Amino acid sequence: MDKKSIAAILEEIGVLLEMKGESSFRSLAYTRAARALLAAPGEMEEIIRSTDLKGIRGIGESIRQKILEICETGQSAYYEDMKKSLPPGIVQMLKVPGLGPKKARILYERLGISSINELQYACNENRLVGLPGMGARTQAKLLENIAFLQKHADQYLYSFAASEAQSVFAPLKKSKKIKRIAIGGSIRRKKEVIRDIDIVASSDKSIEVMELFTKLPVVESITASGDTKTSVTLSSGIAVDLRVVTDEQFPYALQYFTGSQDHNVRLRGIARKKGLKLNEYGLFRIQDNSLVVCREEADIYRELGLDYVPPELREDMGEVEAALEGKLPELLEQHDIIGLIHVHSRYSDGIDEVVEIARAAKRHGYKYVGITDHSQAAAYAGGMKVSDLFAQSEEIDRVNSEVSGMHIFKGAEVDILPDGTLDYPDDILKTLDFTVCSIHSKFNMTEEEATNRIIRAMENPHFTILGHPTGRLLLGRSGYPVDMKKIIDAAAALGAAIELNAHPQRLDIDWRELKYAKNRGVRIAIGPDAHNLSGFDDMPYGIGIARKGWLEKADVLNTMTLEEISAFFKSRKAKKAA
Repeated sequence: MDKKSIAAILEEIGVLLEMKGESSFRSLAYTRAARALLAAPGEMEEIIRSTDLKGIRGIGESIRQKILEICETGQSAYYEDMKKSLPPGIVQMLKVPGLGPKKARILYERLGISSINELQYACNENRLVGLPGMGARTQAKLLENIAFLQKHADQYLYSFAASEAQSVFAPLKKSKKIKRIAIGGSIRRKKEVIRDIDIVASSDKSIEVMELFTKLPVVESITASGDTKTSVTLSSGIAVDLRVVTDEQFPYALQYFTGSQDHNVRLRGIARKKGLKLNEYGLFRIQDNSLVVCREEADIYRELGLDYVPPELREDMGEVEAALEGKLPELLEQHDIIGLIHVHSRYSDGIDEVVEIARAAKRHGYKYVGITDHSQAAAYAGGMKVSDLFAQSEEIDRVNSEVSGMHIFKGAEVDILPDGTLDYPDDILKTLDFTVCSIHSKFNMTEEEATNRIIRAMENPHFTILGHPTGRLLLGRSGYPVDMKKIIDAAAALGAAIELNAHPQRLDIDWRELKYAKNRGVRIAIGPDAHNLSGFDDMPYGIGIARKGWLEKADVLNTMTLEEISAFFKSRKAKKAA
């Protein structure tokens, strides 16, 4: 192992010591040793051969032994033990400029933050404000630095990838050299995490289109270039493939490059049984290789004897069978959503006043909004004491009388405590219209413990909606382990709803669980988990995941009218009282 690699390990040990709150003297000793090793003349083998690391100022006996161990075995037992004592994402966090070990330790100890994505989420929720040495400016700078780091990642949140795709798609769409153009791949299928961007275009001037593509301001480098396919990397770090075909080939290419691979394999199998061959260039009769002309994607499915399969469903999870039988769902649309549920105000960790939220929701065309600030156990998020809850209730009454055409429901995001009880007593909970009940602490549970914790909470007579049921943060943490089928079964039996959290870092419940919830008759509440007014714009991400999970209008709680959802909340309370 070379000097640089060993010095990097020494520096990381120093950082880990500082993060664990050890004396600065111990931490600095490893930092100085790393610098001394790098300054020593010669390569590692030569240094050991000539000095055995003795006499090098800054390298004491204890550290010398650790360096020799690394040279002999390729690792340090001390270093490995240190790493195991802290979550693996902690050291990665230190790659964020402006975040040193002391701040990282505060974030971990005060807020449980142990990854870059958790840090980003906390900044967006204003959770760093008030921590020692931090504030609004710190949050803004950290978000800026995190965005800088993200361009080096090989996976991206859907929201980020979709935005980057538009930076290429929009200018290309304006070109008169292009006849048709579409974004394909996993973005079109609305996967929650994206690796790269696929764009399909039709043109008679492919070389000119490729030249236009590669000269876009957002393009940083060209990785492959050709007449029909060109690959680039954008300045954000994400890769984009552009495929240019004839207009006759466009429907076939779009279908093929939308995927998924498993879905396409199923279609090719159906085509073969009909004496046809399907690929990115066309649908051909095997007998004479003649083209079956399809003007649009829907024509391809029709020729195969299938109803048109929306892109979100193309994952080989039953959509082919449903399309053959004419049983595809009529998927949820944006205009089906009547109101918002799960919005935070200044009473906890949001930044907007109740009246501002009501007016903004009205401008967006919604008829109601459920304000759900954090309960008292969530002190890190400014959780509401009972007195705060009552003050907010009075304010909501006042705003409801002032803002016409908009109704504010009184809710709270109530912590599910480790023993499965809720964070407010029942006599307080009964004053609310509804609750979103969530886990925000003690994630290190077994699957059985976490599942039982949630089910016990659901049994509370004032439980309405299970918030972000796994607690995951995409590309940040996997969340606590839960048996979602048991959770869904319990929700069905108890009449509880489950949230699909539309925040692009959550998108939780996972779309793979939604079809089961739909079949069990469990209502899904799509909530933006908004901590500022711009959070309302996250709703389309949740709707995309809902569509991917086969949800229809009738499956979603907040497609109900104001009268219907009011009756739903009241009927839940009536059932509990009975």
